[in-house]
Amino acid sequence: MIDFSKIKTYSIKNRNNKVDAKDFYNNKRKSFSDRLPSILAANDLNNLVMDLKSAAKGKKQVIVMMGGHVIKCGVSPCILELMQEGMITHVAMNGAGSIHDFEIALIGKTSEDVAAAIDNGSFGMAEETGSLINKAVSESPDIGHGAALGRFITEKKLWYMHLSILARAYQLKIPATVHVAIGTDITHQHPSCDGAAIGRATYQDFKILTESVSKLEGGVIINIGSAVLLPEVFLKALTIVRNLGFEVRNFTAAAFDMMHQYRVA
Repeated sequence: MIDFSKIKTYSIKNRNNKVDAKDFYNNKRKSFSDRLPSILAANDLNNLVMDLKSAAKGKKQVIVMMGGHVIKCGVSPCILELMQEGMITHVAMNGAGSIHDFEIALIGKTSEDVAAAIDNGSFGMAEETGSLINKAVSESPDIGHGAALGRFITEKKLWYMHLSILARAYQLKIPATVHVAIGTDITHQHPSCDGAAIGRATYQDFKILTESVSKLEGGVIINIGSAVLLPEVFLKALTIVRNLGFEVRNFTAAAFDMMHQYRVA
């Protein structure tokens, strides 16, 4: 039988510890970020805040990539405020993000009951969403998908325009790009869809994003709620700028998602 009495121990004073009480949440500090624990994700968040401040002060790129849930979860006003203050220099969306942004601008509401709508074949078939988005993109593909929607929302003075990220970007002259995968968005189901125009517009947006990535040195890129498409688009843009000789090596990348990806851009 193993003799447990011979087990060797040591003093806790000699142990290397990963958690220190001095790093705990401190409610005596003024700002929310300063109060957070300097441990794991909270420490990462604090470091991100500092890097964002540094990038803004140095007029570096701050690129925010986002999926539709940023809008569906009501975070648009936060993004709008950061754009207005000059913190965000580029917004990149997937197709779903642009659709939710457009619907909010149009009627102040978005997000249907997918399960029920698929059952009866009506999912994504709202006439106004399909026809207006497809019209906007088909009329102005050369300026890019994001700018085309932003201009349409602005010129038509849609009732909830003040809540649109794409419209605000257009008004502030901040690049707002939409990166579409044909067949993944509800607007592609409509008879008004022009695949050639969408391809032309989203390819223009890829070039616009690549231009922003070429200036990312010392800046920050944040991905919120796009698990696959936008990280992959970023990887391709980053490859292009490095291939062309741009020194883009030192920047902060942050991913906010429910799942940690095996490959973080």
